[in-house]
Amino acid sequence: MSYLIREMTIEDYEQAYQLWNDTDGIGLSDADSRENIMAYIIRNPGLSYVAVDQDQIIGTGLCGHDGRRGYLHHIVVHQNYQKQDIGRALVEICVKGLQKIGIKKCHIFVYRNNDEGKTFWEHLGWKIRHELDIMSLDI
Repeated sequence: MSYLIREMTIEDYEQAYQLWNDTDGIGLSDADSRENIMAYIIRNPGLSYVAVDQDQIIGTGLCGHDGRRGYLHHIVVHQNYQKQDIGRALVEICVKGLQKIGIKKCHIFVYRNNDEGKTFWEHLGWKIRHELDIMSLDI
């Protein structure tokens, strides 16, 4: 199996969104509209990636920062391609991009009931922060 990891562009949106929508444990909202993803990619150039097998997107990694902390979103690999280190490769390229611009800490949000996702992240050395709860406000 051969695949390529390349920088994500807005032209990847439809395939990426379909992958996200088809993947358990991924939450989608208005924040994932084409316009919002385009704004995210523009604000965070060179940080988001897709894994591609021929012309089909098989993995995604959205990555950005607020100037001091990095954030990963929608690290997803199509179920037919899992357990082949594609997810690990996407995480590594995103984190390296953050390191290049001086970001020293990165976060990812994982649903509390997503045991498979938590296992993946813990296997890569990420730690669950038990002292924090996320709070949100629609504005």
